[in-house]
Amino acid sequence: GMSIALACDLRIASESASLVPAFGRIGLSGDYGGSWFLSRLIGPARAKEVYFTGRRIEPEEGLALGVFNKVVPDADLVAATSAMAGQIAEAAPIALRYMKENHNRAQVSDLKTAMAMEGDRMIRTMQTEDHKRAVKAFFAKEKPVFEGR
Repeated sequence: GMSIALACDLRIASESASLVPAFGRIGLSGDYGGSWFLSRLIGPARAKEVYFTGRRIEPEEGLALGVFNKVVPDADLVAATSAMAGQIAEAAPIALRYMKENHNRAQVSDLKTAMAMEGDRMIRTMQTEDHKRAVKAFFAKEKPVFEGR
């Protein structure tokens, strides 16, 4: 489960949650790209230490390391994740797709390439119906409704 969680764009943990790479204890090396994701989140030396020792990452440490975006009380986990999902769902889908693409590409590109990609995606989103609708809604002090066009 840890590797699947690490593959997610965002991670909200409950106060009783933890991540444990128990691979070494059962004679396995790791799965689902967990070493790749964890190395990018916390750095290669820390990721190796966590994997090699099989130690547990508790919620507060995971938050401090950037593994978790947020830690909430157990009883609030569903509400907190639903609230974040709802907030994200209010954004323009095309813009979100390009944001994710920009951020993913930024991890493997130089600044010039990343900026060129952002510029291209900015021009593309400025031409969408969603952007035009959002501008009108802004001036009318209304909330835009995005349709992914």
